[in-house]
Amino acid sequence: MSETKRDIGVVGLGTMGRNLARNLARGGYAVAGFDPDEAARESLRTSEPDHDFATPESLEGMVAVLERPRRILVMVPAGPIVDSVLGELEPLMDPGDVVIDGGNSLWHDTERREKAARDYHFMGMGVSGGAEGALVGPSMMPGGPKEGYERLRPLLESMAATSEHGHCVTWCGKGPAGHFVKMTHNGIEYGIMQILAEAVLLLRRGLGMSAAEAADVVAEWNAGDLGGFLTEITADILRVKDPQDPSRALLDQVLDTAGQKGTGRWTVLAAVELGVPIPTIAAAVDARALSSFGDVRRALATGDRREIPLSTEALRDAVFASALASYAQGFDLLKGADDEHHWSIDRVEVARIWTGGCIIRAKVLDRLMEVLGEAAGPLLAPGLASDFDARLEGWRKTVGAAASAGHLVPAMAASLTWWEQLSTGVGTARVIQAQRDRFGHHTFRRVDAPDVAAHDDWEP
Repeated sequence: MSETKRDIGVVGLGTMGRNLARNLARGGYAVAGFDPDEAARESLRTSEPDHDFATPESLEGMVAVLERPRRILVMVPAGPIVDSVLGELEPLMDPGDVVIDGGNSLWHDTERREKAARDYHFMGMGVSGGAEGALVGPSMMPGGPKEGYERLRPLLESMAATSEHGHCVTWCGKGPAGHFVKMTHNGIEYGIMQILAEAVLLLRRGLGMSAAEAADVVAEWNAGDLGGFLTEITADILRVKDPQDPSRALLDQVLDTAGQKGTGRWTVLAAVELGVPIPTIAAAVDARALSSFGDVRRALATGDRREIPLSTEALRDAVFASALASYAQGFDLLKGADDEHHWSIDRVEVARIWTGGCIIRAKVLDRLMEVLGEAAGPLLAPGLASDFDARLEGWRKTVGAAASAGHLVPAMAASLTWWEQLSTGVGTARVIQAQRDRFGHHTFRRVDAPDVAAHDDWEP
């Protein structure tokens, strides 16, 4: 092992940790890596023949070869193992050292860990882009002490993806802001994935298209204002043939059960706690949960699913507006969190670093960057409301036609209801408030005297 002091240590050499270490080495940084598994250490050593990785057999050995102040990236599974690694690192740390957790940790845990850190900077950082992105350039969302970020900044910018808007990394705010931003990213991702899945369902079953025909439609969308990573891979997925029978699409052989690791649920729980409505994301989380009810679904399944008179243009408008709703709700959640916790989240910067490297990168983020800084809020910014309204006819046609023919579009329907409720002056709330006043004396506000609490016994 070389005795050269290393610029950074990476703890956890699974696929993500190993690829980030390789990314750093390709950027000219000297890297030390530790994993208790010798096979993982060997995999790193042989992964980049032109680079010399230090791979000590102990965590203490890795810390010993790092330049001071030390910089350490922890890439282990979220949960107790993070606490275990931090417990081993803490007595080895000196003032000024920086430890950053780059896993998908729950933001509450990150907040607790930062408060518990002694004599060193602890940060939480979301990383998006998957295994390939980790190697060639992910989007990264660090949060915590600003001083710690500045010490890591050159390395992070070296690793990050770049877009026309610069390096896809920024300081996301104080405390656990980085992991909160990543959680929100994943919530938006849930929403968009569900919306695209619903679009595929309607193209195939509602419009009677083959997988190849549906792929052509989605690819056309990707060339327009729906362009983005998730749209692109959805078109690709539709084109893949079953290796066991090339006459059929592989997608048709995939069991209709979708997994989840928990970040979608975390997003919904955070929104409920903050009182921020995110119905598109909540519908997507519920759809995945319902997909696992296999026995119930098989028992209740009917064949009453009809083709529908719907144009691909109307469906495209519904997909765009619903996806925009998922983004808007996610950014509303970031605002709600910042209003409550005062983390200094810059939503324009968050949109900027999502324009490259991450799973939800898409053309629409350029539009959102323009309006997120508006004092009145993005939904009241000139033009954004018109982005929804211009697609409202196709949106309504799509949801209505799908419902009438028995096709599932929970995220599109939730998105449409969200927009309709926001853009309706008088809705259902007056009845609810009257009900509350009737059974609980909760009072109500009169239209002609909104500053005065009124009460009625509501007895006819």
